[in-house]
Amino acid sequence: MRIYEELFIVRPDATDEEVDPVVDQVKNVITQAGGTVDKTEKWGIRKLAYRVLKFNEGQYILIQFTAKPETVKEIERRLRVADSVLKFLTVRIDEKLKRIEKRKKAREKRAARKPAPTPAPAMAAPLFPQEPAGSLPGAPTPGVPNPGAPSPAAPSLGGPAPASPAPPAAPPPAPPVNTEQAAEQPE
Repeated sequence: MRIYEELFIVRPDATDEEVDPVVDQVKNVITQAGGTVDKTEKWGIRKLAYRVLKFNEGQYILIQFTAKPETVKEIERRLRVADSVLKFLTVRIDEKLKRIEKRKKAREKRAARKPAPTPAPAMAAPLFPQEPAGSLPGAPTPGVPNPGAPSPAAPSLGGPAPASPAPPAAPPPAPPVNTEQAAEQPE
């Protein structure tokens, strides 16, 4: 016995009285062959990716079941001859579920093998911070102030001035005056 999903698309103009017999027929084929129907979902009318028999939309129906491969062949044969069914797709999902379960067990096994993390011993801070590996010389280091970068208190363009006044700047020094040239020039 294997687990399958049967997704089929029925004409969008088909009523529930036309769709339900198709779904019941598929369920009867499964149960008569010794399988079980796990889940049945009607997704409603959805837009198709491309036109199928002059239809742009279709009613999607999903049935998940457990059965033998011979049962799947009979279901597909019946869906192929049904007039209201536009397309169908059968997917075997038990292998996928097995792979997922296998990955989950391997992940748990690795987690059990891994020792509990031990805290690293506290080390004294180095006198001179080293640049991280792979960084460029002269590139800013996180946590270390950059002398060439603007200070965070510097006003941005168009922004308000800082609240604290800046200290007054000293006047620039006056150029030296040559007294001999000043005396010779007439006013």
